Amino acid sequence: MASDFFYPNTGGVESHIYQLSQCLLRKGHKVILITHAYGDRTGVRYMTGGLKVYYLPFWVVYNQCTLPTLFTSFPLIRHILVRERIDIVHGHSAFSALAHEAMFHAKTLGLKTVFTDHSLFGFADASAIITNKLLKVFLSVCNRVICVSHTGKENTALRAGVDPNRIFVIPNAVDTDIFRPLSTAPSDSPVTIVVVSRLVYRKGIDLLAGVIPSICAKYPEIKFLIGGEGPKRIILEEVIERHRLQSRVTLLGPIKHDKVRDVLVMGDIFLNSSLTEAFCMAIVEAAACGLQVVSTRVGGIVEVLPKELIWFADPSVQGLFEGLQAAIKDRVAGQVLPPKVCHEKVKRFYQWDDILVRTMNVYESVSRDPVDPISERVQHFWRFDLATVTSKQVKLKGSY
Repeated sequence: MASDFFYPNTGGVESHIYQLSQCLLRKGHKVILITHAYGDRTGVRYMTGGLKVYYLPFWVVYNQCTLPTLFTSFPLIRHILVRERIDIVHGHSAFSALAHEAMFHAKTLGLKTVFTDHSLFGFADASAIITNKLLKVFLSVCNRVICVSHTGKENTALRAGVDPNRIFVIPNAVDTDIFRPLSTAPSDSPVTIVVVSRLVYRKGIDLLAGVIPSICAKYPEIKFLIGGEGPKRIILEEVIERHRLQSRVTLLGPIKHDKVRDVLVMGDIFLNSSLTEAFCMAIVEAAACGLQVVSTRVGGIVEVLPKELIWFADPSVQGLFEGLQAAIKDRVAGQVLPPKVCHEKVKRFYQWDDILVRTMNVYESVSRDPVDPISERVQHFWRFDLATVTSKQVKLKGSY
């Protein structure tokens, strides 16, 4: 596995990589992970189940992404791939320069590569155009691509020029043993709306800041519980101060992933105000905990939950207001499913055992692919065979 995004950083990509790795390890496969250093977390670390993680000393330039240099990362990545006898390199996230470089270097060693795209991109702005061009280059040598939704598959095929026959749709999953509702029946206390999200523009925090005063004015008993951190936190703080909502809106700050469930079960309605999402793990985790889910109708969210578990809203302040109104009205009328029923539905839809089987099918199809002619020629110059690596007297085959 290769990605810039991994623990101690938290998020959907990080959780997906960790859970998939653990499932593979339990099936007897060897899994290592390559990411960049996080502060003093450098070198080789071991996690639960014997997951070996290489925290490489690469320069981080923006939003936990390393500087894309291509060639400076080659010596370290090549040494790891040869030393660990890797067969398949699986990169995660289109934002991750490290994932793309690891897959590119793997191809020069004659290895097979798989890429999972966790996000949606646009086509018009400058950053999207540059990213899409780079993605088109790197995915041109990738054996298989995995997307987390059919909307994501269409998006990736269009912007990266990938043959749709090489793209598989495998959704994320949730650990329903962790994300479960409270065992006690809910009380008649006032409704609490929970938001757990990175406080950034893409997550629609501007819309959230706009809808909070309207909901608080119409429903005097409703409270908001907001977990997460980001540059848009200042906007929420200004709204709370301006409308004097200190007693009704609580900002929890950053939340560790193992504490997310404890925050979710403190609420009744989960609000997702994202402007774009390929899948959105947050709404699945909330539904597994028995919460009503109110979400913007964007990206692949419409594919994630059945209609009885989610209330859709337009991506606007007025749309969120109407969506929350509908959810509150149905809650008062008793037209919502019990938390345990919601949990059982999500449990049937998204299980890691099922995701593992589908991912292993992709790996097996990749392993049957012939070695690319280009890789065969490059492999002569760049790769040591195992006998050469382990011998005391190392001799170079070819040249750098």
